[in-house]
Amino acid sequence: MYAAASKGTAMPRPNRDLFPPVEPHRTGLLPLDGLHEMYWETAGNPQGQPAVFLHGGPGAGASADHRRFFDPTHYRIVVYDQRGAGRSRPFGETRANTTQHLVDDLEDLRGHLGIERWLVFGGSWGSSLALAYAQAHPERVSGLILRGVFLCRDEEIQWFLYGMRRLFPEAWERFAGFLPAAERDDILAAYHRRLMDPDPNVHMPAARAWSTYEGACSTLLPSPGTVASFADDRIALGLARIEAHYFAHSVFLRDSALLDNAERLRGIPGAIVQGRYDVVCPIVSAHALHKAWPEATYTVVPDAGHSAMERGIRHALVGATEQFKTVR
Repeated sequence: MYAAASKGTAMPRPNRDLFPPVEPHRTGLLPLDGLHEMYWETAGNPQGQPAVFLHGGPGAGASADHRRFFDPTHYRIVVYDQRGAGRSRPFGETRANTTQHLVDDLEDLRGHLGIERWLVFGGSWGSSLALAYAQAHPERVSGLILRGVFLCRDEEIQWFLYGMRRLFPEAWERFAGFLPAAERDDILAAYHRRLMDPDPNVHMPAARAWSTYEGACSTLLPSPGTVASFADDRIALGLARIEAHYFAHSVFLRDSALLDNAERLRGIPGAIVQGRYDVVCPIVSAHALHKAWPEATYTVVPDAGHSAMERGIRHALVGATEQFKTVR
């Protein structure tokens, strides 16, 4: 494991696994506008240190296991589904769904819950949203924990669509092979048309093909359980449709904006956790972010890919939340 830390910042403690399951004590739907309602829940210590979990995708939605990265005796754990995802309504909706909307939604949720500042934890797309939020509202962020860094650059989107075949050729051939040969020069446009089609007979097969491609490339070692979870109809449609929508619009950000604005993170304690063999969000992005934000600790897990649930990634992330107990 390679790690670098700024002076006075201790490294996360290793070899600590997920906390036991915990149920939410409050749930709700927060109206966002005339179209969207956002599902949220809180668990753990109602008077504890606030921490919010940002799920991946965009569009993947949150799960019960996401509460387990945090000590429920210490943290007031906030988990929610971004607009269009999971239990938020309407499901799979791409209208009025941009990165700026999601940043504003997070700030609305903070205000709704009466939280002054919170620890922001995000992986994959969640790391992108966490960075965008922290750069927009640094005074509201007590710390950042980022995993599987995605900086929303065009080169990263092109890598997902075409580059991953260099390491997962079989998975990519299934992904590209879902489309007629004449449409494979523009995979994103071809999938986007199908995923936005209102007919389930059109959008669901495309969603499963997209989502299982991502799932198959997400772990260092083959994980049939991971692929099966990505094939679930609801997960597949939310992930594929909203992800394609964001990719088709360059994630609604100027290319390299998250990296170029890294100076706005100065003064925010941070931890970056990255799998050495992450193919979905290659390590080059985490490396670039750490160079631009050297105050953050940087942990490279030598035997892991992209998934937060791989053993080394889990341990490093829980170690980070344990370390951030001292940050307010």
